Amino acid sequence: MVHSETMRGVALEPGSAEESLYTRVFQELRPRTKLNGVVVRYRRLANASSSIQWKEGWLEAQLSDVFVAAPESVKEALAWILLCKLFRKETPARHLDRYRRYLNRKEVVRSVEQLRRERGKKRILPAKGIYFDLVEMFEDLNLQFFFGLMARPELGWSPGRSRSILGHYDAAHHTIVVSRWLDGGDVPRLVVEYVLYHEMLHLKFPEERNGVRRCVHTEEFRKAEREYPHYQAANDWIIANVSRR
Repeated sequence: MVHSETMRGVALEPGSAEESLYTRVFQELRPRTKLNGVVVRYRRLANASSSIQWKEGWLEAQLSDVFVAAPESVKEALAWILLCKLFRKETPARHLDRYRRYLNRKEVVRSVEQLRRERGKKRILPAKGIYFDLVEMFEDLNLQFFFGLMARPELGWSPGRSRSILGHYDAAHHTIVVSRWLDGGDVPRLVVEYVLYHEMLHLKFPEERNGVRRCVHTEEFRKAEREYPHYQAANDWIIANVSRR
């Protein structure tokens, strides 16, 4: 994810290759705008997020240290992405493609996941909610659909009540999180079961990668998902309620 916000870090020396790179890309995008200077920092983050800020004629870029050893072409692609986003311009497709290809390289994916495990913290609420117990539900689904052979990951409810992300599996922390929005007395059990079952399928069918393409829900995944007996009823309830709860 690339976004624009202020973060702290250790600045590189003036005249660094990164400083020159951001100066050059800036001048290509805003040739008539005065640039007082550029500050580029690499930060020890738990992901590949980077950001940039424009203030009083200064550019301040905060980059994940995932990119320290990246090829120069990838660093340039990241500069174009950040600056185009900052100034609301369309990023050239070649830079988006190069950036995505780099992040989808197997060794980079493994490196980012390792950083997430070592540096990241997973904030979740206990699995036993007010109305539903995710551990109990997991074991029922495990017996029903996976012969009781699936090793149980960490389970918990999300701290927030998200209606856009009802559940997710975090491979780096081996954790399934279900939105606390679903832990309600008016939510049918079959809906929570379906969301949890969907996330359990991510353990059985890991995402596949083909170049820049990530396939999270493969054909096999979709077929298995429809084996949940209340698949249609659960989806109908979610569609009918997600916008008004």
